[in-house]
Amino acid sequence: MRRLDRRGAILFVDVTLASVGSCPVDPVAMLKRFHATEDGRLLSGAAAFAAMWRAIPLLRPLGLAARLPLVLAALEQVYLVFLRFRPRLQRVFAERSDA
Repeated sequence: MRRLDRRGAILFVDVTLASVGSCPVDPVAMLKRFHATEDGRLLSGAAAFAAMWRAIPLLRPLGLAARLPLVLAALEQVYLVFLRFRPRLQRVFAERSDA
């Protein structure tokens, strides 16, 4: 996503490096799901991804489509499935980067 954000519209924050009290939510909870802020609102999961997509011109149409409740609900279900497989995916990518 950083490569697609050529305008620098997104501020990426590593919550593992955040100082105590600087996170609006418990850092452990923030690590469990993707979070973003848009227009002063804290979003998580598929809604956070949709906000990020809206900031990237190439992905903006997908982000705008996610404003429709049914589309966002479907994306959230896909995100929940992804979260179940994320630990395995992280291990696979870690093993490949070690090789």
